[in-house]
Order: sequence, then C-alpha cells, then structure tokens
Amino acid sequence: MGKKALARVLGDNQARAVARNIRTSPRKLNLVAQSIRGKSAEAALAELTFSPRRVAVEVKKALESAIANAENNHDLDVDDLVVTEASVGKNMVLKRFHARARGRGAGIQKPFSQITIVVEEKPREKEEAKKPAAKKTSAKAPAKQPTKKAAAANRAKETA
Repeated sequence: MGKKALARVLGDNQARAVARNIRTSPRKLNLVAQSIRGKSAEAALAELTFSPRRVAVEVKKALESAIANAENNHDLDVDDLVVTEASVGKNMVLKRFHARARGRGAGIQKPFSQITIVVEEKPREKEEAKKPAAKKTSAKAPAKQPTKKAAAANRAKETA
C-alpha cells in the first residue's frame, strides 16, 4: 500500500551509484572526478587505484558500486562500461569554532560532499572498423619547389 515507484530516470544501458557524506570539500573531490570522466570503467579504476589523493579511495568505492549495479541490476556487460557522468555536489557542513585571543572565537567549516557516478554500456567497435581504409594513390604528387642553391646548381648544369 506504499507509494508507487518512481519512473526510471536513466536509460536502459546506464547504471548509477551515489556516495554521500564524503569528508572532503566538493572542490577537492571534483579534481578526482575530472580524472575519470569519459574513461572506460577499467581505465577509471586503474586511475583511482594509483591516485595519490586520499579521496580517491571513496570515489573508487562509488565506481565499483556503479559497476556492480550495472552488472547485477541491469544485466550490462562490464567490459563495455564507460563513465559518462561523475558529478559532485555539496552536502552538510559541520560548523566548529577555534578559540582566539580575548575571548573571541573564529569560525571553522568542515564541509562534506557527495558524488554521483553514472556508467553507460557502449559496445566496442570492431577492430577492423577502427582501422582507416587503405589510401588510394593517385597521380604523382607535385614536386617541391627547389631551394635557391639547388636552382642555381641546376642552371649551372644546363649551361654546361
């Protein structure tokens, strides 16, 4: 008797995962998100595994969750997944204070953020289709203009 389920927002070939309450600022998190946008899921996992940033561990968990959602919930092929969207947003902010001189206090904000990762199945094109077609050679290409020295040498040969 509960509410009706909402209509699916994503396409049939997409899956999503959201990681909330990540203890870093959205600005720092977005630097990591930029590094995986548009890459294949396999390349993005490798990028996050060897990233020196602390928050890359949390982003990797979210990406792995999106891949698992794609495989288990939507029956998508893991080898063909591409990270189409990695959006970062603000979350709550813990407000603290730092004691200062003469009884005053200075505000400190400890921001949290969230990341939404969408993976999409894009079938790989066949290797043959990627290779460019063989170039057809037409008539001779126009010869380069001779340099001044070469032109002078040719004239000297003709007069001799």
